[in-house]
Amino acid sequence: MKTENILVIGGTGKTGRRVAENVIQSGHNVRVVGRKTSPAFDWEDPSSYAAALKGMDRAYIVYYPDLAVPGAKEAIEKLTEAALREGLEKVVLLSGKGEKEAEACEEIVANSGLNYTLVRASWFNQNFSEGAFLEFVLNGQVALPMPEAEIPFVDADDIADVVAKVLVDDRYNGETITVTGPRKMTFGEVVAAMAAGIGKDIHFHPITIEEFKAGMKQAGLPDSYVWLFGYLFQEVLGNPDNQEISHDVEKVLGRPATDFNTYVEKTVATGIWNQDLSHTV
Repeated sequence: MKTENILVIGGTGKTGRRVAENVIQSGHNVRVVGRKTSPAFDWEDPSSYAAALKGMDRAYIVYYPDLAVPGAKEAIEKLTEAALREGLEKVVLLSGKGEKEAEACEEIVANSGLNYTLVRASWFNQNFSEGAFLEFVLNGQVALPMPEAEIPFVDADDIADVVAKVLVDDRYNGETITVTGPRKMTFGEVVAAMAAGIGKDIHFHPITIEEFKAGMKQAGLPDSYVWLFGYLFQEVLGNPDNQEISHDVEKVLGRPATDFNTYVEKTVATGIWNQDLSHTV
Protein backbone atom coordinates (compact mmCIF):
# COMPACT_ATOMS: atom_id res chain seq x y z
CA MET A 1 0.00 0.00 0.00
CA LYS A 2 1.31 3.41 -0.94
CA THR A 3 1.51 5.83 1.97
CA GLU A 4 -0.46 8.94 1.03
CA ASN A 5 -0.09 12.47 2.34
CA ILE A 6 -3.65 13.51 3.11
CA LEU A 7 -4.91 16.98 3.92
CA VAL A 8 -7.98 17.32 6.15
CA ILE A 9 -9.66 20.72 5.97
CA GLY A 10 -12.04 21.03 8.88
CA GLY A 11 -10.15 18.52 10.96
CA THR A 12 -11.64 19.56 14.28
CA GLY A 13 -15.25 19.18 13.14
CA LYS A 14 -17.64 16.26 13.52
CA THR A 15 -16.37 14.34 10.49
CA GLY A 16 -12.91 15.82 9.96
CA ARG A 17 -11.60 14.69 13.34
CA ARG A 18 -12.88 11.18 12.72
CA VAL A 19 -11.50 11.05 9.17
CA ALA A 20 -8.06 12.14 10.40
CA GLU A 21 -8.07 9.39 13.04
CA ASN A 22 -9.16 6.76 10.50
CA VAL A 23 -6.55 7.77 7.95
CA ILE A 24 -3.76 7.71 10.54
CA GLN A 25 -4.84 4.25 11.68
CA SER A 26 -4.64 3.13 8.05
CA GLY A 27 -0.97 4.10 7.93
CA HIS A 28 -1.18 7.33 5.96
CA ASN A 29 0.21 10.75 6.80
CA VAL A 30 -2.29 13.44 7.77
CA ARG A 31 -2.10 17.21 7.85
CA VAL A 32 -5.02 18.84 9.65
CA VAL A 33 -5.36 22.55 8.91
CA GLY A 34 -7.32 25.46 10.30
CA ARG A 35 -6.84 29.08 11.27
CA LYS A 36 -4.54 28.25 14.20
CA THR A 37 -2.44 25.49 12.62
CA SER A 38 0.92 25.75 10.91
CA PRO A 39 0.57 26.10 8.00
CA ALA A 40 -2.62 28.03 8.67
CA PHE A 41 -5.73 27.66 6.53
CA ASP A 42 -8.51 30.23 6.41
CA TRP A 43 -11.43 29.90 3.99
CA GLU A 44 -11.69 33.69 3.92
CA ASP A 45 -8.03 34.05 2.90
CA PRO A 46 -7.34 32.28 -0.42
CA SER A 47 -3.65 33.18 -0.11
CA SER A 48 -3.46 30.56 2.66
CA TYR A 49 -4.58 27.71 0.41
CA ALA A 50 -1.30 26.93 -1.38
CA ALA A 51 0.81 26.39 1.74
CA ALA A 52 -1.81 24.05 3.21
CA LEU A 53 -1.98 22.02 -0.01
CA LYS A 54 1.76 21.90 -0.67
CA GLY A 55 3.18 18.38 -0.58
CA MET A 56 -0.23 16.75 -0.21
CA ASP A 57 -1.52 13.92 -2.41
CA ARG A 58 -5.21 13.97 -1.49
CA ALA A 59 -7.57 16.21 0.43
CA TYR A 60 -10.82 15.95 2.37
CA ILE A 61 -12.73 19.21 2.11
CA VAL A 62 -15.31 20.38 4.64
CA TYR A 63 -16.47 23.95 4.06
CA TYR A 64 -17.42 25.86 7.20
CA PRO A 65 -20.15 26.55 8.13
CA ASP A 66 -21.97 25.09 5.11
CA LEU A 67 -21.73 24.99 1.32
CA ALA A 68 -25.08 26.82 1.15
CA VAL A 69 -23.73 30.12 2.51
CA PRO A 70 -22.72 33.03 0.26
CA GLY A 71 -19.07 32.89 -0.74
CA ALA A 72 -18.79 29.11 -0.63
CA LYS A 73 -18.76 28.65 -4.41
CA GLU A 74 -15.99 31.18 -4.88
CA ALA A 75 -13.90 29.62 -2.11
CA ILE A 76 -14.32 26.09 -3.47
CA GLU A 77 -13.37 27.29 -6.95
CA LYS A 78 -10.19 28.95 -5.69
CA LEU A 79 -9.31 25.92 -3.57
CA THR A 80 -9.66 23.47 -6.46
CA GLU A 81 -7.56 25.74 -8.66
CA ALA A 82 -4.86 25.81 -5.99
CA ALA A 83 -5.08 22.02 -5.56
CA LEU A 84 -4.58 21.56 -9.29
CA ARG A 85 -1.54 23.84 -9.25
CA GLU A 86 -0.05 21.93 -6.29
CA GLY A 87 -0.48 18.62 -8.10
CA LEU A 88 -3.00 16.90 -5.83
CA GLU A 89 -4.23 13.55 -7.10
CA LYS A 90 -7.73 13.65 -5.63
CA VAL A 91 -10.19 15.55 -3.46
CA VAL A 92 -13.23 14.36 -1.53
CA LEU A 93 -15.89 16.99 -0.85
CA LEU A 94 -18.43 16.68 1.97
CA SER A 95 -21.72 17.99 0.64
CA GLY A 96 -25.28 18.26 1.88
CA LYS A 97 -28.06 15.98 0.72
CA GLY A 98 -30.62 18.02 -1.19
CA GLU A 99 -28.92 21.41 -0.94
CA LYS A 100 -29.09 23.20 -4.31
CA GLU A 101 -26.31 25.60 -3.35
CA ALA A 102 -24.13 22.67 -2.33
CA GLU A 103 -24.76 21.05 -5.70
CA ALA A 104 -23.30 24.15 -7.36
CA CYS A 105 -20.10 23.57 -5.36
CA GLU A 106 -20.15 19.91 -6.40
CA GLU A 107 -20.22 21.02 -10.04
CA ILE A 108 -17.13 23.15 -9.48
CA VAL A 109 -15.24 20.16 -8.04
CA ALA A 110 -16.48 17.83 -10.78
CA ASN A 111 -15.31 20.22 -13.50
CA SER A 112 -12.02 21.17 -11.83
CA GLY A 113 -9.82 18.66 -13.63
CA LEU A 114 -9.06 16.86 -10.36
CA ASN A 115 -9.99 13.29 -9.52
CA TYR A 116 -12.79 13.53 -7.00
CA THR A 117 -15.51 11.81 -5.01
CA LEU A 118 -18.55 13.66 -3.67
CA VAL A 119 -20.05 12.53 -0.36
CA ARG A 120 -23.57 13.86 0.24
CA ALA A 121 -24.69 13.51 3.84
CA SER A 122 -28.06 13.65 5.52
CA TRP A 123 -28.44 15.36 8.90
CA PHE A 124 -25.98 14.04 11.48
CA ASN A 125 -26.92 12.06 14.58
CA GLN A 126 -24.16 14.01 16.32
CA ASN A 127 -26.11 17.27 16.03
CA PHE A 128 -27.68 16.10 19.29
CA SER A 129 -24.41 15.38 21.09
CA GLU A 130 -21.68 17.50 19.50
CA GLY A 131 -23.61 20.24 17.76
CA ALA A 132 -26.34 22.81 17.85
CA PHE A 133 -28.97 20.71 19.61
CA LEU A 134 -26.88 19.36 22.52
CA GLU A 135 -28.02 22.08 24.92
CA PHE A 136 -31.66 21.29 24.12
CA VAL A 137 -31.09 17.65 25.07
CA LEU A 138 -29.30 18.62 28.29
CA ASN A 139 -32.16 20.94 29.21
CA GLY A 140 -34.70 18.21 28.51
CA GLN A 141 -36.63 20.51 26.18
CA VAL A 142 -36.10 20.10 22.42
CA ALA A 143 -38.02 22.77 20.49
CA LEU A 144 -37.58 22.44 16.72
CA PRO A 145 -39.58 23.18 13.57
CA MET A 146 -40.63 20.73 10.86
CA PRO A 147 -42.09 18.09 13.21
CA GLU A 148 -43.56 16.18 10.29
CA ALA A 149 -40.23 15.78 8.45
CA GLU A 150 -38.92 12.22 8.33
CA ILE A 151 -35.13 12.35 8.30
CA PRO A 152 -32.69 9.47 7.64
CA PHE A 153 -30.19 10.74 10.22
CA VAL A 154 -26.64 9.54 9.49
CA ASP A 155 -23.88 8.80 11.97
CA ALA A 156 -20.66 10.82 11.72
CA ASP A 157 -18.67 7.61 12.26
CA ASP A 158 -20.25 6.17 9.12
CA ILE A 159 -19.45 9.30 7.14
CA ALA A 160 -15.84 9.21 8.32
CA ASP A 161 -15.46 5.53 7.48
CA VAL A 162 -16.82 6.14 3.98
CA VAL A 163 -14.62 9.20 3.42
CA ALA A 164 -11.48 7.47 4.69
CA LYS A 165 -12.05 4.64 2.24
CA VAL A 166 -12.92 6.64 -0.87
CA LEU A 167 -10.04 9.06 -0.26
CA VAL A 168 -7.50 6.36 -1.09
CA ASP A 169 -9.62 4.05 -3.27
CA ASP A 170 -9.70 5.30 -6.84
CA ARG A 171 -12.54 2.96 -7.77
CA TYR A 172 -14.81 5.70 -6.42
CA ASN A 173 -13.36 8.46 -8.59
CA GLY A 174 -16.07 10.53 -10.23
CA GLU A 175 -18.82 9.07 -8.05
CA THR A 176 -21.39 10.74 -5.83
CA ILE A 177 -22.03 8.76 -2.66
CA THR A 178 -25.09 9.56 -0.57
CA VAL A 179 -24.80 8.64 3.10
CA THR A 180 -27.88 8.26 5.28
CA GLY A 181 -28.98 6.19 8.21
CA PRO A 182 -30.99 2.98 7.76
CA ARG A 183 -34.37 4.48 8.66
CA LYS A 184 -36.34 7.72 8.69
CA MET A 185 -37.26 9.39 11.97
CA THR A 186 -39.14 12.52 12.98
CA PHE A 187 -37.72 14.84 15.61
CA GLY A 188 -40.33 13.51 18.02
CA GLU A 189 -39.16 9.94 17.45
CA VAL A 190 -35.53 10.99 17.87
CA VAL A 191 -36.25 12.72 21.16
CA ALA A 192 -38.20 9.69 22.41
CA ALA A 193 -35.27 7.41 21.51
CA MET A 194 -32.81 9.63 23.37
CA ALA A 195 -35.07 9.90 26.42
CA ALA A 196 -35.40 6.11 26.60
CA GLY A 197 -31.67 5.55 26.13
CA ILE A 198 -30.56 8.20 28.60
CA GLY A 199 -33.25 7.35 31.10
CA LYS A 200 -34.50 10.88 31.68
CA ASP A 201 -37.43 13.03 30.65
CA ILE A 202 -36.79 14.86 27.38
CA HIS A 203 -39.73 16.55 25.72
CA PHE A 204 -40.16 17.58 22.09
CA HIS A 205 -41.97 20.83 21.33
CA PRO A 206 -42.86 21.60 17.70
CA ILE A 207 -42.41 25.26 16.81
CA THR A 208 -42.45 27.30 13.61
CA ILE A 209 -39.32 28.16 11.67
CA GLU A 210 -39.84 31.83 12.52
CA GLU A 211 -40.04 31.01 16.23
CA PHE A 212 -36.83 28.99 15.96
CA LYS A 213 -35.02 31.81 14.16
CA ALA A 214 -36.25 34.33 16.72
CA GLY A 215 -34.86 32.14 19.50
CA MET A 216 -31.48 32.00 17.75
CA LYS A 217 -31.40 35.79 17.42
CA GLN A 218 -32.32 36.17 21.08
CA ALA A 219 -29.44 33.85 21.97
CA GLY A 220 -27.09 36.23 20.15
CA LEU A 221 -26.19 33.99 17.22
CA PRO A 222 -24.93 35.73 14.06
CA ASP A 223 -27.41 36.54 11.31
CA SER A 224 -25.55 34.19 8.96
CA TYR A 225 -26.27 31.25 11.29
CA VAL A 226 -29.90 32.27 11.70
CA TRP A 227 -30.26 32.36 7.92
CA LEU A 228 -28.48 29.02 7.49
CA PHE A 229 -30.63 27.13 9.97
CA GLY A 230 -33.78 28.65 8.48
CA TYR A 231 -32.63 27.50 5.05
CA LEU A 232 -31.77 24.00 6.23
CA PHE A 233 -35.12 23.51 7.93
CA GLN A 234 -37.27 25.03 5.21
CA GLU A 235 -35.49 24.10 1.98
CA VAL A 236 -33.71 20.88 2.94
CA LEU A 237 -36.01 19.20 5.44
CA GLY A 238 -39.01 20.57 3.57
CA ASN A 239 -37.96 18.69 0.42
CA PRO A 240 -39.50 15.18 0.28
CA ASP A 241 -36.54 13.96 -1.83
CA ASN A 242 -34.34 14.36 1.24
CA GLN A 243 -36.37 11.75 3.10
CA GLU A 244 -35.09 8.99 0.83
CA ILE A 245 -32.89 6.32 2.37
CA SER A 246 -29.63 5.48 0.60
CA HIS A 247 -27.79 2.18 0.89
CA ASP A 248 -24.42 3.63 -0.16
CA VAL A 249 -22.91 3.21 3.32
CA GLU A 250 -23.44 -0.53 3.08
CA LYS A 251 -22.21 -0.65 -0.53
CA VAL A 252 -18.95 1.11 0.34
CA LEU A 253 -18.25 -0.40 3.77
CA GLY A 254 -19.84 -3.82 3.45
CA ARG A 255 -21.81 -3.29 6.64
CA PRO A 256 -25.15 -1.67 7.48
CA ALA A 257 -25.39 2.00 8.35
CA THR A 258 -25.51 2.75 12.08
CA ASP A 259 -29.02 2.86 13.53
CA PHE A 260 -30.01 5.83 15.68
CA ASN A 261 -30.53 3.60 18.71
CA THR A 262 -26.95 2.36 18.38
CA TYR A 263 -25.77 5.97 18.26
CA VAL A 264 -27.74 6.66 21.45
CA GLU A 265 -26.13 3.68 23.21
CA LYS A 266 -22.63 4.79 22.18
CA THR A 267 -23.25 8.37 23.24
CA VAL A 268 -24.74 7.43 26.60
CA ALA A 269 -21.51 5.52 27.31
CA THR A 270 -19.45 8.70 26.75
CA GLY A 271 -21.31 10.61 29.46
CA ILE A 272 -21.80 13.67 27.22
CA TRP A 273 -25.52 13.75 28.02
CA ASN A 274 -24.87 13.69 31.78
CA GLN A 275 -23.55 17.26 31.89
CA ASP A 276 -25.14 19.62 34.40
CA LEU A 277 -25.76 22.95 32.68
CA SER A 278 -26.05 24.71 36.03
CA HIS A 279 -22.32 24.12 36.54
CA THR A 280 -21.22 25.27 33.09
CA VAL A 281 -20.26 28.79 32.09
